[in-house]
Amino acid sequence: MHLNSSDVNRKATRIRLADFSSAPMRAFHLSWFAFFICFFGWFGLAPLMPVIRQELHLTKAQIGNLTIASVAMTVLVRALIGIVLDRFGPRRTYAWMLILGAVPVACVGLAHDYSTFLAFRLAIGAIGASFVITQYHTSVMFAPNVVGTANAASAGWGNLGGGVTQMAMPLIFSLFLSMGVSRHWGWRLAMIVPAVVMFATGIAYYFLTQDTPEGDFRRTRKNASGAFAAAVRDPRVWALFVVYGACFGMELTIDNIAALYFTDNFHLGLAAAGLVAGSFGMMNLFARALGGIASDRCSARWGRGARARLLAATLFCEGLALMLFSRMRTLPFAIAAMLLTGLFIKMSNGATYAVVPFVNRKALGAVAGIVGAGGNAGSMLAGFLFKGEMPWAQALLCLGATVAAVSLLAVTVRFTEAEESSARQESAARLSAELAVAGAMGD
Repeated sequence: MHLNSSDVNRKATRIRLADFSSAPMRAFHLSWFAFFICFFGWFGLAPLMPVIRQELHLTKAQIGNLTIASVAMTVLVRALIGIVLDRFGPRRTYAWMLILGAVPVACVGLAHDYSTFLAFRLAIGAIGASFVITQYHTSVMFAPNVVGTANAASAGWGNLGGGVTQMAMPLIFSLFLSMGVSRHWGWRLAMIVPAVVMFATGIAYYFLTQDTPEGDFRRTRKNASGAFAAAVRDPRVWALFVVYGACFGMELTIDNIAALYFTDNFHLGLAAAGLVAGSFGMMNLFARALGGIASDRCSARWGRGARARLLAATLFCEGLALMLFSRMRTLPFAIAAMLLTGLFIKMSNGATYAVVPFVNRKALGAVAGIVGAGGNAGSMLAGFLFKGEMPWAQALLCLGATVAAVSLLAVTVRFTEAEESSARQESAARLSAELAVAGAMGD
């Protein structure tokens, strides 16, 4: 039996982690690693803030502004990156994002006061749009039966960079100190490390990936703009925008404040606070993927509507856990409550982007971008609670109650019978093609 390349090079119906040769799995591995290293550049400053705060003489209000700035630019860039993706594809978009994003990360050490530091923090925030590219690339590479798992695993392992960053950056800073570098230069030199890796990853992404299983593509500006307009008109997109703000927005918020929260409330040192804060991010190793896996299984059994119901449930549990975390006053219980909160936050993240690929296939980049922007918008709004006089524990309580209320919005995301049927047919076609390939290879 003869099969041409277009027959073989279809969307993957399974995730084979040891496979580095097929186009879908190369995209999977490089996209999660690219997002992982982008997190180092994006949030590498967060665990070093106790040092930076002292050197630049930052006030509580200024730290709050910096927290907002870290995600403010990302809101805009994530919303617009979908147009770029729908026109140029993920390979070129990711390569340039990594290469250009490395510049402000490497140059943030030039900051000498609050104003210049704020400007660099804004520029670095654009790197957060890398998440949308990761989700776009895995969405076009994997079939409906496994796309939720692929999206959640790639994003979860990328988000793992947030946890590793909290642990690694203080160690890199300490390494420079042990070499005789002053504290003034230590944190500045530490930020050059992720910048160099980002630049190298951008080069690798361009040469080692392709846009789709069939190859590269370029679309016209007209098609990309039309796709964006279609996404804007869909109320489900905006419901997911708010929902993602209530889950990923809370993840970014805790990533930003955790080190300072445990330093100020539990009197931990820089390395210990970074270790505790890093444990929150480390849950992405499995928790976000768990949300995607559960979503795929619920969809297989009860249809796509079950994806939205699962999302509502995990989001509600997240709100309750966040309120519990805000009430903890002893270190062991605070850590346990934070990890429980992290479990449901990351499951909600995964469950959200297990829904996104099915909202509008022709406007995938636009939908992924707008929903992704919602995560940063949620973090930006939450940041205002941490720059005023309100105690941070009280701010976390307010956020938990808000998240629980927002969970009700998830059930409004519904799919037509035609959309349900289309997904079932595509999954069956991909599985049949894979069986045909396996049979041909056995002949």
